Amino acid sequence: MTGRILPPRGPARTLTAITLVHTMGQGLWMALNAVYATAVLGLSPGRFGLGAGAAAAVALALSTPTGHLADRVGPRTVQIWSFLALGPLTAALLFVDGFGAYVTVLSVQAVAYSASRSARMAMMAGLVPAAERVTLRAQLRAAANISVSVGAGIAGALLAVGTPTAYRGAVVLNALTYFGTGLLTLLLPTVPPQPARPGPALVVLRDGPYLAFVVLDGLLSMHNLLLDVVLPLWVLHHTHAPRWMIAVVLLTNTISVVLLQVRAARGTDDPAGAARASRAGSWCLGAACLVFALTEGAPALLASALLVLGALVHVLGEVRQSAGSWGISFGLAPDDAQGQYQGTYAMGADIGKMAAPALLTWLAVEHGTVGWVAMAAGFAALGSVMPAVVALARRRSKERPAPAMA
Repeated sequence: MTGRILPPRGPARTLTAITLVHTMGQGLWMALNAVYATAVLGLSPGRFGLGAGAAAAVALALSTPTGHLADRVGPRTVQIWSFLALGPLTAALLFVDGFGAYVTVLSVQAVAYSASRSARMAMMAGLVPAAERVTLRAQLRAAANISVSVGAGIAGALLAVGTPTAYRGAVVLNALTYFGTGLLTLLLPTVPPQPARPGPALVVLRDGPYLAFVVLDGLLSMHNLLLDVVLPLWVLHHTHAPRWMIAVVLLTNTISVVLLQVRAARGTDDPAGAARASRAGSWCLGAACLVFALTEGAPALLASALLVLGALVHVLGEVRQSAGSWGISFGLAPDDAQGQYQGTYAMGADIGKMAAPALLTWLAVEHGTVGWVAMAAGFAALGSVMPAVVALARRRSKERPAPAMA
């Protein structure tokens, strides 16, 4: 188990430590974010949603520019300062009074968050050999699953206390995790900034095949919301399975990702192999949707067994598609623009997260079996196109002349 999570000593292990601290805070705050906004700040659920949406929009809009900043200034510098800024920005929630101040704090947080995310990916590209990047991403994801669970467990204890003081303590702890990740980043070697080159600054926005990959991958990434958002509603309203099966499905997913993600990353270090992995993963995701569709109206025991089977098929698709996605995003990005390319890559997942709750819930909960079949066909079709898009991107990359130094 340790070998699946911890890379060898060096920058990769430091990146793992940063991920463990960062995602523990994320797991804590994901479970308490809405509770703090409504129970402590007194916001309505609607205003909480508007604030979260505004912050997501800011992070989405700035992903590419902050990635370009990481390329030009150096990703280590950007990561340190963005994490250190996120500490006091998070603590500022303790002093928020009113909806306007809440949205302002979240929006400024989103700027720092976007910069930290782009910088982390550029750091990985700068510190880890190309052949090892996808494996490291897989190890980081396995570690993150454990750490998020720890954070969620701490959140559960604070929810059991259920006082405003306990919830404010969560804000402080989350702020401290950002401060800790900033300090841990000081242990990483410096990645030299890339020199400015003639021509447009944001070259990724002119890379049509890469942008096509980002869109396809973002739509495929909607599957990440299936188990968290869609399936609980499906179990409650369309099956005879007991409610606690929701927790069983989520636990099955978490454990399986830890066990399988590194193994699933094999053969995805080059874009062609990664594209095939993404396609295979999409087919598994489609099959999982068909299994979930069979639970409608089934007896409780059969529905429960099908939910577990569907969760296992889904996680096979999840780990393979994720590994393929990472291999493509790194492999198609030029070394001198990894920051802006990785920032743009992250935009796809952001778009998927924004669209998935409404779209997938509408398909499954409102249309039942037909909706699940439509999702299965959609996921399989998106993945099936991926090898052709990646092949086109590789041909365009070979044809593109090397830029001259300014």
